[in-house]
Amino acid sequence: MSRPDLSRVPEWYHRYINQVQENDLMEAIQNQTANFSLFLESLPAEKIDYKYAEGKWTIKEVLQHIIDAERIFAYRALCFARKDSTPLPGFDENSYADNSKAAGRDWSEMVDEFKVVRQSTAILFKNFDEDQLETNGIASNKPVYVLGIGFIIVGHINHHVAVIKERYL
Repeated sequence: MSRPDLSRVPEWYHRYINQVQENDLMEAIQNQTANFSLFLESLPAEKIDYKYAEGKWTIKEVLQHIIDAERIFAYRALCFARKDSTPLPGFDENSYADNSKAAGRDWSEMVDEFKVVRQSTAILFKNFDEDQLETNGIASNKPVYVLGIGFIIVGHINHHVAVIKERYL
């Protein structure tokens, strides 16, 4: 499995894909799962509900956003891999965050939820064959393909880890 062809992915996702160091998607997913889980578990408790500026998300809200986005991206990949040609809508990440009720959630349960969602994502992508990984679809009114979505999922988390390290810690 090679890196995605950026010409087959909307330009706004290139920054995520370019943050993935690995050339193999499954290796990237496995490495990130272990590293991100340890990162989440190492965050100081007093920072979990911290916002670095007015109108910004807390770390809890960032994690909920990561979980929600991974589910949405995995659903898109599943639809395209199964040759469903229905154009899929975008999602308003701010509306999702505003309605997530992350503030009232237990942090350890959220970390566990991420691990379960990630395990599901890993199994899904592990079982896509080459034809499925190369399948195109339309999401947010733009063409994208399954392999690209896999790298977007990994790069999206890398992006948020960098933001957390730079602005929250």
